[in-house]
Amino acid sequence: MMTIKTSNLGFPRLGRKREWKKAIEGYWSNKYDLETLHQQLTDLHKENLLLQKNYNLSSIPVGDFSLYDHILDTSLLFNIIPERFQGKDVDDDLLFDIARGNKEHVASALIKWFNTNYHYIVPEWDHAEPKLNKNVLLERFNYAQSLNINAHPVIVGPITFVKLSKGGTQSFEEKVNTLLPLYKEVLQSLVDAGAEYIQIDEPALVTDDSSEYETITQAAYDYFAETGLGEHLVIQTYFERVNLKFLNGLPVKGLGLDFVHDNGFNLQQIKAGDLDSSKTLHAGIIDGRNVWAADIEAKKELIETLQTYSNDLVIQPSSSLLHVPVSLDDETLDTSIAEGLSFATEKLDELDALRRLFNDSDDSKYNELKARYERFQNQSFKNLEYDFDSVRTSRQSAFKERKKAQDARLNLPDLPTTTIGSFPQSQEVRKYRADWKNSRITDAAYKDFLKNEIARWIKIQEDIGLDVLVHGEFERNDMVEFFGEKLQGFLVTKYGWVQSYGSRAVKPPVIYGDVKWTEPLTVKETLYAQSLTDKPVKGMLTGPVTILNWSFERVDLPREDVQDQIALAINEEVLALENEGIQIIQVDEPALREGLPLRSEYHADYLDKAVRSFKLSTSSVADETQIHTHMCYSQFGQIIHAIYDLDADVISIETSRSHGDLIQDFEDITYDLGIGLGVYDIHSPRIPTESEITEAINRALQEIDRSLFWVNPDCGLKTRKEDEVKEALSVLVNSVDKLRKSTNTATV
Repeated sequence: MMTIKTSNLGFPRLGRKREWKKAIEGYWSNKYDLETLHQQLTDLHKENLLLQKNYNLSSIPVGDFSLYDHILDTSLLFNIIPERFQGKDVDDDLLFDIARGNKEHVASALIKWFNTNYHYIVPEWDHAEPKLNKNVLLERFNYAQSLNINAHPVIVGPITFVKLSKGGTQSFEEKVNTLLPLYKEVLQSLVDAGAEYIQIDEPALVTDDSSEYETITQAAYDYFAETGLGEHLVIQTYFERVNLKFLNGLPVKGLGLDFVHDNGFNLQQIKAGDLDSSKTLHAGIIDGRNVWAADIEAKKELIETLQTYSNDLVIQPSSSLLHVPVSLDDETLDTSIAEGLSFATEKLDELDALRRLFNDSDDSKYNELKARYERFQNQSFKNLEYDFDSVRTSRQSAFKERKKAQDARLNLPDLPTTTIGSFPQSQEVRKYRADWKNSRITDAAYKDFLKNEIARWIKIQEDIGLDVLVHGEFERNDMVEFFGEKLQGFLVTKYGWVQSYGSRAVKPPVIYGDVKWTEPLTVKETLYAQSLTDKPVKGMLTGPVTILNWSFERVDLPREDVQDQIALAINEEVLALENEGIQIIQVDEPALREGLPLRSEYHADYLDKAVRSFKLSTSSVADETQIHTHMCYSQFGQIIHAIYDLDADVISIETSRSHGDLIQDFEDITYDLGIGLGVYDIHSPRIPTESEITEAINRALQEIDRSLFWVNPDCGLKTRKEDEVKEALSVLVNSVDKLRKSTNTATV
């Protein structure tokens, strides 16, 4: 009988308790030097490698670990350096400057990694001079070997890397061809160092425009084969199905396919004879993106099926485990729910149980996991009935009529200024929250602190001169986790952290049951803030699409049903705020674009359901109540019409890192709703200049009616320092004041 091998595509960088994040931020804050940072990260990398070794993996990935982002690592490896950062040593400080910006230069764009909540730094080709820099991947492979780790190197492939990049005058094919000799040199060095195989990640090959790149993909991998490298390469795909007939024709050792998120198509293609049985099949059978325990019996049956079509089978997660927390070991969850969960190490344990079953006829671990899964499945989490039809899904009046009522009520100036919602979560804020959660201070002491912080920031906003204020969200650890703590049907873990971008970690709640609003969530803080000022204070909520996309969703109900359950809960909170006199309510949907399926055939259905859920949340209010929404990090061209269909009175959109590219999307649509395009990048410590903000506003006004335009930063200010926020917002307000005065002077 064939021996089943096990492997992994990538492991979480953060560490069990965010050690990675703390190390990097310690360096940024000058707490210690680069040598200390390297030692801390080396220790964490070693811990990750040895932890994976405990699960008897046949091969363990290296190259997945990074100081910031693996795509940025690849950019530096091949010297794809943004023009504004060229001329400096290619080192870790340059890496951080490109990712975060500095006093002189803006950071590179930050974009969602396919349809996940991870973000990568976009490579920029303008005036780039590709060459091979320090081969960090070889160093990490050699380090793993020194630990007696049977490792395989991981590198993003040339097709995916170029597709994810921007700029430059070269064609797609020219960029790929420029990189191929550099890839060859790196790959050959790894083979020479003893790599049995190299995992080349090509998730771009699962998108439905991948057929446009088939000729250059074939040529690229033919080139590697001609140099003797093809027999060492495994093309790894994930997140969707592939054109297996095409991939099967590439001259490589093996193919990695996703058998979880492919809607069954990859297996259909294998059964149709589209896989050469002599190729190694790396089968992604354990869900790498969600936290539910595998149906281990179903996975056993899938392996048995795959064995009939492949002579060399490797089982693995469906994608990198970057997207899930490290381990359940430190959690204190109710056993009835914990038995149904599986984080990164538990997923490796599932693989090991299957390996033992097939290779050693040892069914002890398999039977244990099977029994746990069955106990969890025997519980009922479908207990509530919902009346979706009784809630409005469209506003009472058209936007023009609503705007008249809102203008009369709010009386805002030309080019109104506001922020997106959150203000800095200082160490003091985090300490008070931690002390309160751990019962080290009383409820009263915590509430007093929050009220003082809200009052302080209301005064700061008034002193700066903003027109529409926010309470600052100091009571919230995260814009989704907060609602997960408050709504029925969610649970929040203690250490369930995952990387979002750079050192930014989030703790997605787990949706395990029916969702219900049971009491006001945000009313007290918002009302208190409003009592301190005559200016309008926005109510701040997270929308149903984002809550779902940024949670680990239940899989026993259709996705749209869960989304609509959340929408009804948010609608209750919207009405609670309106009933207390809050005039502007913002329902953020930053994750609407990221959840867009990778295949266009599913786009219309996804967007229709997303729009319905948003309108279910927001349509019951009166005309004079102004509904805002916010989106960030997105490429909006594909969904610009859906954004319009949301019918929000005002939408704010992140645009600063895209350097105005989004403006082009509005050339194809008459957008006659309120809109604010972010005028500076909050993900960088860099302070914008008045000329930069003025230029951003003026460019936007070429496409957008001035009477509809708002001015705001591109995202919430939670991660910035207080001084940075005050200075940047002052620049923003001063820029708008000058524009108003110049307009008034011109019309006199």
